[in-house]
Amino acid sequence: MIIKLLLVAGLAAAAHLLLHGRPSALGLLLRRSLALGALLLGALGVIFPGAVTAVANAVGVGRGTDLIVYALCVTFLFVTIAQNLRMTELRDRTVELARKHALLEAELHDRETTY
Repeated sequence: MIIKLLLVAGLAAAAHLLLHGRPSALGLLLRRSLALGALLLGALGVIFPGAVTAVANAVGVGRGTDLIVYALCVTFLFVTIAQNLRMTELRDRTVELARKHALLEAELHDRETTY
């Protein structure tokens, strides 16, 4: 039952990120902290594989491997959403840059034709 709550909370957080996610300094800090935490948990899981199974059993999952797969699925969802937001931001910045460039070129062309 606990794993269901954790997975639904993770999916709800992913939905919130998808709807309201904008790059910010706090978001970057949070992402880096979560990545560092995931690396630390991964190292602990490698060193103490029985602990992963114990945690899995504590949250209602039969095997540690299944718990890792569930965590990877939610993590993949977050990474995909973050990448999509980043690509959207880059596209918007490129469009703005192209517009500014076009306006500057038109202004330069007008100056050249009037003289």
